[in-house]
Amino acid sequence: MVTAHTLPLPYDGLPGGTGISRLRVYDWPAADGLSGGTPHLHLTCSEAYAVTGGRGAVQTLTAAGFSRTPLEPGSLVWFTPGTIHRLVNEGGLTIVVLMQNCGLPEAGDAVMTLPPSCLADPERYRKAVALPAGAGDEELAAAARRRRDLAMEGYAELRAATEAGDPEPLAAFHRAAGELVRALAPGWHERWRQGAAAASAATGAQLDRLAAGDTSYLADARVRAERPVPGGRFGMCGRLDVYDLEGPPTG
Repeated sequence: MVTAHTLPLPYDGLPGGTGISRLRVYDWPAADGLSGGTPHLHLTCSEAYAVTGGRGAVQTLTAAGFSRTPLEPGSLVWFTPGTIHRLVNEGGLTIVVLMQNCGLPEAGDAVMTLPPSCLADPERYRKAVALPAGAGDEELAAAARRRRDLAMEGYAELRAATEAGDPEPLAAFHRAAGELVRALAPGWHERWRQGAAAASAATGAQLDRLAAGDTSYLADARVRAERPVPGGRFGMCGRLDVYDLEGPPTG
């Protein structure tokens, strides 16, 4: 029998313990003549793009090979952990980004495709990807563009090797990425426990109560509304309007 004291706490985060942000993809040209963001992967999170404006593409690189998926308003594209992805902006590309685990991809679960010499040295990697604290927009943009260009160097090598049938450089990148973030995994596990796992447990409890004819939990219904944090921070792929869903409700 389900009793009140055995029930999970109500979950009022975004559905499924997801995270969301609005993205305006960089229009900076890269060495290959295409404009866009920084290639990178996530180790524990899937990510989805719902395109709201403009046009472009997402390039993806996995052990199965390279792919290019066109993006236009209405497109919905998602990919699983381990997918190296690079957004290409062909004109005003804007996206709503949906992320697993309460937005963990924007809170640590991301490794950029820097050259192997940077990946092998954690301190060198962190310095290469960090943006200067307290800097103005111009300085931040320059730093974000430098790390994008550095990641493009490693990405080009990984793509060339994979397309040539050599799987080892990509496998080596996977190993290096894992080492860079391995110490963070316990904290990520707690984020998952309080997010997606809590959301799933709450649904299970509701189904149990519904099957028992108990709808009293519906009296706990609530509404929450949020506005993005102002500023449009410099992300890996573009300017991000993020939502502070861990803070107190604003509406």
